[in-house]
Amino acid sequence: MKRSVIIAILLVTIVTAVSAQQREKYEFMRNLPVYADSLIADFDYPMAWGNSDIKNFKKWRKAARQKVFDCMLTPPPPAGDYDVKVLAEEQRDGYKARKIEIRLSRYYTVPALVLIPDGDGPFPAVNCLHDHGAHLYIGKEKMIRPIVTTDSSGMPKKEDLDVLADADKWVADLYEGQYLGDYLAKNGFVVFSADAPMWGDRGQKEGPRRDRYDMIAGNMMMYGINLSAYMTYDDIAGTRFLATMPEVDPKRIGCAGCSMGAYRAWMLSALSDDIKAGASICWMVTADEQMSFKYKRTENGGFANCFPGLRRWMDYPHVASMACPKPMLFINGDSDKLFPIPGVKKAFDEMHRVWKSQGADENLETEIWPVPHSCYKAAQQRTLEFFKKHL
Repeated sequence: MKRSVIIAILLVTIVTAVSAQQREKYEFMRNLPVYADSLIADFDYPMAWGNSDIKNFKKWRKAARQKVFDCMLTPPPPAGDYDVKVLAEEQRDGYKARKIEIRLSRYYTVPALVLIPDGDGPFPAVNCLHDHGAHLYIGKEKMIRPIVTTDSSGMPKKEDLDVLADADKWVADLYEGQYLGDYLAKNGFVVFSADAPMWGDRGQKEGPRRDRYDMIAGNMMMYGINLSAYMTYDDIAGTRFLATMPEVDPKRIGCAGCSMGAYRAWMLSALSDDIKAGASICWMVTADEQMSFKYKRTENGGFANCFPGLRRWMDYPHVASMACPKPMLFINGDSDKLFPIPGVKKAFDEMHRVWKSQGADENLETEIWPVPHSCYKAAQQRTLEFFKKHL
């Protein structure tokens, strides 16, 4: 038998033996601690509206925001100047597309796509926040159709063509073939979309690998910073930039997203006064349902939506409720395997309790549709109608 074959057999044997190694006693299973139910039972959310000792809503929101920011650890140092560079531009049907690069922090520049309707502004605007999907090769291109540029010989750049092909496939699957950003721009909105850290042009030199995301997030914690928090800080800074654009009416800015983009949308709505209305498609739940053993899939978001210690103070809907009394739209699917419907309903009920307490329940629209985890054309149309009404 050849030496290489023998080595291969030995390696398979070793790997099989290691994977089969189990101890009679253990403390973790299905990626959760075995005492998960006890942890959940101890959640009392002392900073939630109604649980907090602060009875004035504006004072509570200020204190609750600060608690969230505390859990987000050290923010990236501000840039001072956006230092905007236009990298590419093209005219589309009723609007102009630009690829730009802006400095959102002293540490880094951020690539973004911007769509500007034809005609005279200022226009209402939407910060379109891309999803996770365990697919990191593209980010902003999930929201806005990418621009294909040419090389010195006038031929389309291969990377641009690869990105376009990847984006078209992604949008066909999750967005029913329609780019949300382009759809909004065609209907009169300035649209901004930037890569979150680890996605698209902000990814890994070695290429996008989902299995390295958690390792990198852990390394970031060693610097005293939080990767998910940097995403939120950048969303806040990107919206601030959007408000400075001469084509934008700063009093009419919204945000929207699906999946992780939906999480980003309600988080941004809660933490930024620049946002006047938000639409979140397929991301809302309560932690007691999301983090339990009740369901076959314990999809918990991981480092992509984790601020250290925050669950000890507020649940997801409590944080989202800091957006009250702003108009907010939430849509979840009844066949969405990521977010159990009992948790979705409890979260919706909790948010309605807050909006009602402020006499603003008509501004909170929560809907459960017969759809999977998706942002199909009907949801995009619903989002457009919502923004037309409120922006």
